[in-house]
Amino acid sequence: MSVRARGRRSTAAAIALTAGITAGAALLLSACGPADGTASDPAPSATSGASGQPTPSGKGGSGGSGGNAGDDGANGSGASPVGSSTKLNGTAHSGLTISDGTRYVVMNGTRVDFGTEVRDLAWSPNGAKAAFIDGDGDLAVSDPDGSGRVIVARNPGDQNWSHPTWQVRAKDPQNGLPALDNILFAGRRGGTARLYGVPATAHGGTPKVLSLNHESDENVKPLPQTGNVWPSSAGKYGTAVYANTGDGNVYIRDDYLRQQGYALTPGSEPAIGPTEDDGIVFVRSVGGHDHLFLETPHDGAPVYKDLTPRATTDYTEPAFEPNGRTVVARTPNGIVRLPVDGSQAPVKVSDYVGLPAYRA
Repeated sequence: MSVRARGRRSTAAAIALTAGITAGAALLLSACGPADGTASDPAPSATSGASGQPTPSGKGGSGGSGGNAGDDGANGSGASPVGSSTKLNGTAHSGLTISDGTRYVVMNGTRVDFGTEVRDLAWSPNGAKAAFIDGDGDLAVSDPDGSGRVIVARNPGDQNWSHPTWQVRAKDPQNGLPALDNILFAGRRGGTARLYGVPATAHGGTPKVLSLNHESDENVKPLPQTGNVWPSSAGKYGTAVYANTGDGNVYIRDDYLRQQGYALTPGSEPAIGPTEDDGIVFVRSVGGHDHLFLETPHDGAPVYKDLTPRATTDYTEPAFEPNGRTVVARTPNGIVRLPVDGSQAPVKVSDYVGLPAYRA
């Protein structure tokens, strides 16, 4: 069953299914949040102050140098040199990139200077462009080496923006649907988080709050419009997932024939697979550690699997590899990779600690 077909299930059925699945695993179903089962707002990134607002770090110019960080920590960024190839293993020739809030992005077995702080780096589906939150808290798009940087949307100064993701859909004349090429992201102002969208080709554009409508026309409780964070979009239909910090659930937002959505399951930090049948990986706290769970669609009911059932550390911020068969995740000691079929335990691929993402 496709992701779009999921949206036709009733919310009541989805909630009943979730209750049945999670009843036997009631140990701290929080998803990186408090033990009451609600998800917490993402922690401020490396370039944010304690208030969650961007620190006045200043821009790094019109584009990155496109060069690599030398062993002397070039350009005065304060970033420590790698000093060891073991810290970078797993990124050479793999498409894996790691952003940590500094101006250097780990990729291709080295560190690339983007010329400004890079938070929450994400890639366009074809890998041609990078989207991230820059040192001024603006939404930026650049070439893969940090050059050619364009400010897609300027932060008004009183918001914290995070986790951009590309939403792409081809034109569908048969159904009268235009093509989509948007960047979705989370924005927090005065403690209130919402989801926003802006055309990826905009220059200094004005983001709009995303509509979040229920999948059903029945008289049911509306979807929460605030507390929404961590959007992730992939596939050819513009489908996205996100987390809500108020009720601790992962949600699906279907934007195909009509915009609709529903709560999927307790969790946080979701990532949607590269195709509609790859499923969704997300974080859920079980027995005192953050585990990775996979949801895959099947006729009649989704299937949930704990990918890290014997976790002795926290697995967070997952991302699918382009093949859809493996995922990577952040741990306190680096990045790990594991198959989505659960056949192998996580294997460490980089000592670098940061947000993993894949460039196709």
